[in-house]
Amino acid sequence: MEHTAPPTVPERYLQRIDALLATGRRTLLGVTGPPGAGKSTLAQLLASRFEKDCQAVPMDGYHLANSELARLGRAGRKGAPDTFDSAGFVALLERLRAPNAGDIVYAPEYRRDVGEAIAGAIPILAASRLIVTEGNYLLLDEGPWADVRGLLDEAWYVEVDDARRRERLVRRHEHYGRSHEAALKWVEATDEPNARLVAATRSRADLVFRWDGA
Repeated sequence: MEHTAPPTVPERYLQRIDALLATGRRTLLGVTGPPGAGKSTLAQLLASRFEKDCQAVPMDGYHLANSELARLGRAGRKGAPDTFDSAGFVALLERLRAPNAGDIVYAPEYRRDVGEAIAGAIPILAASRLIVTEGNYLLLDEGPWADVRGLLDEAWYVEVDDARRRERLVRRHEHYGRSHEAALKWVEATDEPNARLVAATRSRADLVFRWDGA
């Protein structure tokens, strides 16, 4: 069986993190890109590498509840921009930019095993000087999403080969219970339209991150 080496963050991006930490104040880094690009992996690697100073805060905690998506008739488009509490996410970023001294700010966490967000699951400590928030729509310029870019000190766009990205998405959906056929249909009907929307925001990023460092 072929084993794939775990991903690593190329040195030139780690140097960017060092520069953000060198400011001496709390900074917010946004990591965006299309579904399946590896945003969560990157955020987790950075939080682990700089664990004394950095925490990861995913945007996905602001998914609307499945019951609300059903009420709104949007369950079949879960993951689209209007299936999140985008205004709530903006309010979180505002709190993180200017926390009260010593306060812990709590953020929700999306758990794929249950398909729902859990409130108050991520404690963001006052000592954390770098907050890495990741999600599809950090650079979207519509509705409450348009306020996100101004709250970020820096924004990275994660770019990866589209074929590899779609394969990852199919495997992810299969892992969480969809058949192979259902996973393919969901990727084409839901994930890919979202991916095209996100790709159109690429120019608003400060840099384009590639896993090979190119």
